[in-house]
Amino acid sequence: MSATRGTQRIDPATSRLAGWIQPVVADAGYDLEELVVTPAGRRSVVRVVVDRDAGVTLDDIAEVSRAVSDALDSNDDGMGRTPYVLEVTSPGVDRPLTEPRHWRRNTGRLVTVPVGPAGSADEVTGRVTAVTDAGVELAVEVKGKPGAKKRPPTPRQVAWAQLGAGRVQVEFGRADTLGTDTVGSDDVADDDDADDDGGEQ
Repeated sequence: MSATRGTQRIDPATSRLAGWIQPVVADAGYDLEELVVTPAGRRSVVRVVVDRDAGVTLDDIAEVSRAVSDALDSNDDGMGRTPYVLEVTSPGVDRPLTEPRHWRRNTGRLVTVPVGPAGSADEVTGRVTAVTDAGVELAVEVKGKPGAKKRPPTPRQVAWAQLGAGRVQVEFGRADTLGTDTVGSDDVADDDDADDDGGEQ
């Protein structure tokens, strides 16, 4: 089964499953960023990616995992009789920034993004300084000659219509961009009990 994100095509089974999961995630105070169902032998792996403005902790992941598992187990239209493993996680830094909330949650981070009309966009690297209804404000890095004194960034306002999918750039040593209480794409909560309870109904 395919994923639900951006403009990707959603198959009917995943779409039906999202109909059960999305309200549960929203009621818990999170956004459902992605849902992927992958066949794995006799079972399926249900991967749920959630996020929110305040970030996501391991305790949050466990909370959402329990809520989603309960929803799947209590609905025959969920996984039915198919054994499954539930994985709940938060987005990694490689997640493309495609929605205003993605940009807002990455204020202060360095990003690379195509700016301009499709087919003739220029790739820009800059730090997200603000996100407004009109678009994104970037402090764009000025490219200079090797060995030359580094010039200060140039402020640039980019309208949403001119903004492509951004990518966060990993910066080593920037402690202020790394939350010790939040989780990344490698931290997941696996609900292995789904094989006994939710999967075999």
